[in-house]
Amino acid sequence: MSQHNITNIDVKCACCGARLIIDVGLGKVIAHEPPPKQTNAPDFDQASQLLEREKARREALFNQSAEDEKVKSKLLDRKFEEGLKKSKDEPITRPMRDIDLD
Repeated sequence: MSQHNITNIDVKCACCGARLIIDVGLGKVIAHEPPPKQTNAPDFDQASQLLEREKARREALFNQSAEDEKVKSKLLDRKFEEGLKKSKDEPITRPMRDIDLD
């Protein structure tokens, strides 16, 4: 089998997957088939798993935030009590006003 019997060469592009048919005698492309379309359609199973993970993450963040607010209110109560104790120990003084400086 010699090369003279081959009239067309079928070549597939390594990059995009397009198919070219080249005429050996002419040395030119005589036909082109575009690469097959790759769909980027979402996978519904994967999407539902992603939604479930996001839901769990949101719930965890909310619960953590609620717990932080409970601790925050207790902390503020303790600070208030400490400030109240300090103010009871200090003598009561009349504040200075601008009119008193005249």
